[in-house]
Amino acid sequence: MANRMAGVGGVAVGTMVANICGYLIHVPAARWLTESAYGEFAVLLQAMLILGVPALALQVVIAREVVRGRATADLISITLRTTAAVLVAAAIAVPVMMAIADTGPAGTIAAFATAPLLVLIAAGQGILQGRQYFSILSWVLAGVGILRTVPGIVLLAAGGGAAGALTATACGAALAAVGVWVAVTRTGASPSVHGVSTHALALTMVLRASQVQLVLIALSSVDLLLSRPLLGEDDAGVYAFGTIATKAAFWLPQAIGVVLFPQFADATQSRDALRTAVVWLAGIGAVVVAGAAICAPLIPVLVGDEYRPVVPILWVFALTGSALSILQVGLLAAIAADRTLVAALSWVVLVVEIVVIVVWAHSITTLAVTAAGCAVVGTALTFAALGTHRRIGESRTVDA
Repeated sequence: MANRMAGVGGVAVGTMVANICGYLIHVPAARWLTESAYGEFAVLLQAMLILGVPALALQVVIAREVVRGRATADLISITLRTTAAVLVAAAIAVPVMMAIADTGPAGTIAAFATAPLLVLIAAGQGILQGRQYFSILSWVLAGVGILRTVPGIVLLAAGGGAAGALTATACGAALAAVGVWVAVTRTGASPSVHGVSTHALALTMVLRASQVQLVLIALSSVDLLLSRPLLGEDDAGVYAFGTIATKAAFWLPQAIGVVLFPQFADATQSRDALRTAVVWLAGIGAVVVAGAAICAPLIPVLVGDEYRPVVPILWVFALTGSALSILQVGLLAAIAADRTLVAALSWVVLVVEIVVIVVWAHSITTLAVTAAGCAVVGTALTFAALGTHRRIGESRTVDA
């Protein structure tokens, strides 16, 4: 038990290092790029995150298949199929992104070239997770975060601009992918299973998990993705800086969901585990929102006076991320209990949010308020649906 808790702690630290690295790149980017260039940089990073959704889903699927004894050859086949699909999607998305968000070709290509590399990284991490090599996984998570961030910061410091930084990030991701698979190779081969290969079933699981992950990422991204066409380049750059608080509040506590996920899948522990997760996340969220409000006046000092419009509403961005972090554990619980249909409510909220943004949210403040309101409503609806589903299940059990 002590070794397992140490492993969990290590994974939490590795995840935290990776996330902090991801946030740190925004500070020099906002400092060294113009508002317009930073807006493009932030939008492309967010688009890269959306294209990386299959990678998030694949890691879960690979980990499950390792636990079930799936052969290494099968895992590699699933990985290569998913990588190829993401590569095609990235190629198609490049001109679409350039048209919608008015981004440059060099930066867009560099950003989207990272997506298939994220799939390779996630697959390797899934194998390590499934084999329960948590000590190695913790180092891998931290190493990947550093390799994906430091080269971009170096290029920004050298005056490489947004496109140069994104290209460096892609190169760092390539190095990280190689490193992850070197680590996987050193852990040894996984056992084989007998019977018919189930590639189609595994890919179906990836797709089902992907749609849940996708709606979550989309809810955390749609306001930023629509900011450039609606607010203009300069205001979009200012808005993009505010969304750093959203990302921090959303991603920093994700280790809680990772640690409690096995309990979500246990019917006897799921309710208590979910309650524990929500209590912790609500507490962390309250601290983050208060901290954002207190620290907001420092923004003009740290990154420049042009970002002063974010000061009075930074706490709103933090509220959005905190609500989405709670929604995340709700959707994880839905995946664990095979209730992925619950994600339909979040898809409805996403559509409503897009309509409201396009029709009404044409300023930095109204866009931030819209994103926060939809995040809170989506979270409330999801937990109401989970509670209703649980009560129905308990009623059927009693009747039986």
